[in-house]
Amino acid sequence: MVPIQMVDLKRQYTKIKSQVDAAIEEVLESSAFINGGAVQQFTGELQAYLGAKHVIPCANGTDALQIAMMALGLEPGDEVITPSFTFIATAEVIALLQLKPVFVDIDPQTYCLDITAVEKAITPKTKAIVPVHLYGHVADMEPLMAVAAKHQLYVIEDNAQAIGADYTFQDGSKKKAGTIGHIGCTSFFPSKNLGCYGDGGALFTNDDELAAKIRMVANHGQSARYYHDVVGCNSRLDSVQAAVLRIKLPLLDGYIAARRAVADAYDAAFAGIPQVTTPYRAANSYHVFHQYTLQLHDADRNELQQHLASKGVPAMIYYPVPAHRQKMFEHFGGAAFNLPVTDNLTSKVISLPIHTEMDSDQLEHIIQSVKSFLNTPQS
Repeated sequence: MVPIQMVDLKRQYTKIKSQVDAAIEEVLESSAFINGGAVQQFTGELQAYLGAKHVIPCANGTDALQIAMMALGLEPGDEVITPSFTFIATAEVIALLQLKPVFVDIDPQTYCLDITAVEKAITPKTKAIVPVHLYGHVADMEPLMAVAAKHQLYVIEDNAQAIGADYTFQDGSKKKAGTIGHIGCTSFFPSKNLGCYGDGGALFTNDDELAAKIRMVANHGQSARYYHDVVGCNSRLDSVQAAVLRIKLPLLDGYIAARRAVADAYDAAFAGIPQVTTPYRAANSYHVFHQYTLQLHDADRNELQQHLASKGVPAMIYYPVPAHRQKMFEHFGGAAFNLPVTDNLTSKVISLPIHTEMDSDQLEHIIQSVKSFLNTPQS
């Protein structure tokens, strides 16, 4: 059996090696390493895929979040509501810009923002909400956008883990995750569902004025070359990474289908086992399974992780310390935030390998390894 990886990028690359190598060589031959043709072509292709009016590429997903907040004109002291159960970058950029992160609890099934908790946290200083589409499940955007409209707040979607996911509205219409709020942000980190071979990111918006501001902020605040209207930064997706992403974008839906097939197999194997809760899939969210994350009950996840490692199965505990309990946020009130669902879930979750190249032998070995730890009859 091929050694199991959380994400097997080498096997994925092997399947598309000739196309990727040719695309990179084309960039090298052109020597247009910054803002080359590959960047412009990928930008247009991603716009078409997402149904977004504007896509602005940047250097990474963290930059995307920072640029979004700068483009919206948020000022020091403004409050930004966000979940604590997320990768630290979501809240880190809020603090970096001298804004105030306001942590709210999450839905115990989806792990995404609890809309009721969001509305309770709104104050006269609140200016924006940052929902996170955690693990590939889309937050419940329709009621969230209604709350935002009611209180005249911006919504910045952290879509680093859910690119390609669909959200279905009550009228049956659909939109891609990241295109529903005022600005969507994503990461092309190599392990993402759509990943490049280095760092990369992008912002999405359907607002022409916002798009112009985002482009300025991401390019030293320039409205024209050497004319700097606002304080900005330098954040670009390079041509080599764009060339890789151009090859992988047409494969994204297939990659998502492969991940969902692995998730389906896990769901079936672990159904009815009292010690585990499998990932919830809301009817209005097409889960793209960036991660497959179990909740454990009456079982020690560290011991499970060690047991799986002894069987050659990697498993990850993502975000074991939620943002509101991190030392970096102590001066914002930190642990004073009452987030019982977040605290409970971050102590119970563990993620199993899931990727596009997983074969049936690997999948069966992972399933049996989990079941052997839980003393569950094996197939």
